Amino acid sequence: MKYIKRSAEKVIEKEEKMFKAILVTGARQVGKTTMLKNLKPNTNYITLDDMLLNQSAKEDPDLFLKSHPAPIIIDEIQYAPDLLRYIKIAIDNNEKKAQFYLTGSQQFHLMKDVSESLAGRIGILNLLGLSLREITETDFYKPFIPTQDYFKEREMYKTSISYSEIWDIIHKGTMPALYQKDSDFDIFYTMYVNTYIERDVRNLTQVGDTLTFLKFMTVLASRIGQLLNLQSIANEVGISIPTAQRWLSILVSSNIVYLLEPYYNNIAKRAIKTPKVYFLDTGLVSYLTKWKNKDVLESGNMAGNFFENFVIVEIIKSYYNNGELRPPLYFYRDKEKREIDLIIEQNGKLHPIEIKKSANPNKDMISNFNVLEKIGKTGEGGIICMYDKMIDLDEKNKVIPYNYL
Repeated sequence: MKYIKRSAEKVIEKEEKMFKAILVTGARQVGKTTMLKNLKPNTNYITLDDMLLNQSAKEDPDLFLKSHPAPIIIDEIQYAPDLLRYIKIAIDNNEKKAQFYLTGSQQFHLMKDVSESLAGRIGILNLLGLSLREITETDFYKPFIPTQDYFKEREMYKTSISYSEIWDIIHKGTMPALYQKDSDFDIFYTMYVNTYIERDVRNLTQVGDTLTFLKFMTVLASRIGQLLNLQSIANEVGISIPTAQRWLSILVSSNIVYLLEPYYNNIAKRAIKTPKVYFLDTGLVSYLTKWKNKDVLESGNMAGNFFENFVIVEIIKSYYNNGELRPPLYFYRDKEKREIDLIIEQNGKLHPIEIKKSANPNKDMISNFNVLEKIGKTGEGGIICMYDKMIDLDEKNKVIPYNYL
């Protein structure tokens, strides 16, 4: 199996010098274990997916750690959360850095346990699927920001990705397994959804009606790029709003769904406060909403939503892969329905981004950027789109081809 080098490896290498334990969170199948095994090929490895090891870790955590001494990789730590207290004791009695490498695919309870047991002792990284940079083997690591300095440096590492190739990536998603020889889209996602629901949802969160939960996922997937309307979703699925809220929190905490928060401050009083819904893997959306291939997807009525979702998540990855757990990303929409797809807040400036499937961008597409002048200092921005060249729209804004992400 070919290993695709992960940008986040550099974050792990930094955290090893600072912390005694490192936690890599992320959805199932994004490559957490593969990355750690590749970085630490001679380190002991155990997985708590193994029922016997799981039982041992739960029944006698102290003996378990003595039987499996550090340095060690412990996979799926959320299945034995009490082990974290014993890991704390072990690392407090040893001055060596980077003794425990932990992974977790379900943050619903995990992060609370980690913060209570290992605060200040653990480095945390959130890993998503392969980024466009990783797929194209591009050694560029800086978070996306639409500034002249960023583009000047990014130009040196720019990779050509055709229109057809980008839609192939958007359709099949970015799970590493799908970039291996002889992979099968339908088989992979059928097993992925079944495993996710059976292991993470049913076992960890006591969701009883898994068929209705799958319907909830599917309805949510059909609304990517839209404002979250839990009342409408709950009505369509046939569940209560409290149940919809709980199920949504499960999908967010297990890195399936991302809620992009609106930009709001004391000046922007007419801004709405409802988040927008995105999935962290577009391939899962394709599967759930039954877009069978890239051609029907690209010409279908959800194409714009898919492209927007893809771009948003690529930008999120550029921050996560740089070690940032809370990317400074927002969107804007007010009561007059003026909207900006993405705002990146950095160094006191608001950088506005429009995301368009179009290959014919124009200045009218950035007409709403001027609302930011009333609520904050506006920085450079632009339109991320299918056009193949970077050009200036005005003195602050550019047309940005997707291969500059």
